[in-house]
Amino acid sequence: MLELRQYTLRPGRRDDLIELFERELVRPQEAVGMRVLGTFRDLDDADRFVWLRGFADMTSRRSGLEAFYGGPVWFRHRTAANATMLDSDDVLLLRPTDPPHPLPDGAAPSAGTPATRPGCVAVTVYLVRPGDERVVRWLTELVGPLLERLLGVTVSTLRTEPSENNFPALPVRAGDNAFVWLAAFDDVQKHGHAMAALQSDPDWTGNVLPRLDAQLLGRQELRLAPTGTSAFP
Repeated sequence: MLELRQYTLRPGRRDDLIELFERELVRPQEAVGMRVLGTFRDLDDADRFVWLRGFADMTSRRSGLEAFYGGPVWFRHRTAANATMLDSDDVLLLRPTDPPHPLPDGAAPSAGTPATRPGCVAVTVYLVRPGDERVVRWLTELVGPLLERLLGVTVSTLRTEPSENNFPALPVRAGDNAFVWLAAFDDVQKHGHAMAALQSDPDWTGNVLPRLDAQLLGRQELRLAPTGTSAFP
């Protein structure tokens, strides 16, 4: 399971947070059993930092967060980190869909190795009615594979983890039932071409989009650039 974390930062402070985060805060989290799966700049919002943090299960999530946020590393750097932020509560707690379409195996090594290419990661959040399993199954079993075929890249799919937040010191978005898909492209241009092909496909525009418009409560589309040491993609 993982957290999709979106931070709204003070104007002009994003690079300050990324530098501190990559230098001081990635490896200590991984040392207590968590995985920093990806760190990103939002290409359409200069003051948004997005990152993915993974856990084996809810029990390890609680123990890892307790160890890190109760430990000396966060105590030493929390004032500097928090000084860059206006809001850090936009967090979705997610788990793989069934059937699973997980992040590629190569996407989750320990962070800290410089990226080999610029990359562009597309993240789309669909909000569906709580308890509406029919829509989630449709998105998982039909829409996900269709996206993969039309975009020409691997598409990973996740959905809201329904368990109660077991570390309330860090809020998550309560009440939101989300389906999230992620796809990695070589660069922004290839992402643009793929999305243009998607929007011109008759199956997508004639069958999928009308149903999405009728059944979704909301959606968010992000174009993200991996930071220099992001593990994903």
